[in-house]
Parts: sequence; structure tokens; C-alpha cells
Amino acid sequence: MSASPRLDLPFVLPQQAQKHVTVNDAMRRLDVLVQTAVVSATLAQEPASAKEGELYILPSSAKGARWAAMKAGSLALFEDGGFVEVSPVGGQVAYVGDTGAFLLFDGAGWTDRPFRPRQADRLGINADATGTNRLTVAADSELLTHDARTPGSGDARKIINKAANGRTASVLFQTNWSGRAEIGLTGSDDLTIRVSADGASFRDAVRVAAGSGRVAIGRSEAPVCALDLGGALRVGSYAKASLPAASAGAGQIIHVSDEAGGAVLAFSDGTSWRRVTDRAIVS
Repeated sequence: MSASPRLDLPFVLPQQAQKHVTVNDAMRRLDVLVQTAVVSATLAQEPASAKEGELYILPSSAKGARWAAMKAGSLALFEDGGFVEVSPVGGQVAYVGDTGAFLLFDGAGWTDRPFRPRQADRLGINADATGTNRLTVAADSELLTHDARTPGSGDARKIINKAANGRTASVLFQTNWSGRAEIGLTGSDDLTIRVSADGASFRDAVRVAAGSGRVAIGRSEAPVCALDLGGALRVGSYAKASLPAASAGAGQIIHVSDEAGGAVLAFSDGTSWRRVTDRAIVS
């Protein structure tokens, strides 16, 4: 064996002449591989001037008289007036001077995956995050799914938490960055669906009272009964020949368009449809 198996450091052989050459070459490799620090991992153009001992990780787009002939991911060491190629080894960690980041060579390429923070003050995916939108995602679709790997329980609950009753926890839908619909707890603990035509003025479409579960439609006031409408109610209209099954449930209300004596509202008693005017069976 003429070199070490991991770092490929050259061994001094028995009766070797000029042993200092081998020793110096081993020292040179150690200087590169131990506590590796590179100038850049993204610079593509071979610099016209570099300082002795400067080290670079070569990107796939590397260009230059010597860099172009080197393998992407290799270390380019400036030594004795020119660049020489040094192969990294699996598990090697390098500090990158122009970004202040650490990279790990995993045997195939350099990655920052082991050094990514578990907590970050902001994250942008395909977009820039801001102080207001600390998490920003630019994509045609996003998937949130239950945990099938750990594995989890099979449930998938997404939580939006607000500080107090008068604050907002909601999902806002926009058109060209202007709000058009909002679902959530907007200024109270009632569940509200509200809409807007201009992004400035919103009106409640549906409000479900947190304390009672009562529903208001078309009005912003708290509902006073199970279903509180802010306008007229329109029910389905049927001809006598095509009435739905009254047995589906007592209490249904429909409009019968061709009842004798004229159109009339009818309700189901669980067996038959009866006119609301006189409780007679629709015939």
C-alpha cells in the first residue's frame, strides 16, 4: 500500500529517494482536508489571481483554463502559482467563506442538509420571505397530509391560533393581491365566511355563533334562532308529478308549482306533503 485508505496520504516507502517530496505532499493534503475552509462553493469562473493556499469547491458550471478540466465537487487548491485538484472524502466538512455556511461532502456531492437550522426566523420556498410573511411559498399547489412515516395517528389537524377574542385567525383568498373572501374567526370567536368585491369592504355571508351554534345567513348580527336569515328564503320548486319523497324526513319544506288553487308551500309530515295553508295533502 502506497497511500492511506481514507485521505489518500502518500506513504514514505523503504529506501525511497527524496523522502521530503512524499512527506510534503502528505502535509499539503492534510492542510487542505483538515478543518477545510473554502473561499466559495458557487464561484464559476476561475479567478485570474488567487492567494497561495486558497481553496474552492468547484460548481458544475466551473470555467477556466484549469477548472474546466476538473470534476464538479472537487476542491481546487491554488498552489505554486496554479490550481491543482484535490478530491474530497465522504464525511468532510467545509466552511464556506463567502456565505458563512457549512457544507458536508456525503460521498456524492456537497450539501448543507445537516446544518439547516431546526428553527428559522423566516423561510421562503421559491420566493422571498419577509418580516410580515415569515413563511412564503410560491407554488401551483401545496400538500399538507397526515403523518404516515413516524407514523402518526392518521389524523391531520391544522391549527391557526390567535391571541384573544377580538383578534383574527382566518384564511384569506385574494385575486391579484386583493381580498375577495375570508373564512375564520374575524374579530370574534364566531366562525364567519365573509366576501368582498373590492378588497376593502367585507360583508358577512355566513356567521355561526360560537356560544350557541346558531347560524346567520346574510346578516352580521348574532343569530337568534337555529337559522336566522337576513333576507327572503327560496326553497326548491316541484311539480306534483315529481315531488321528492316526503318520507325522507318530517319538517322538509318545498314549493309546489301546480297545486290545485295555485302554487303553494308544502311541508312533509314524514309520510305525505301537506299544504301549509290548510294542512291538506297535496293532490
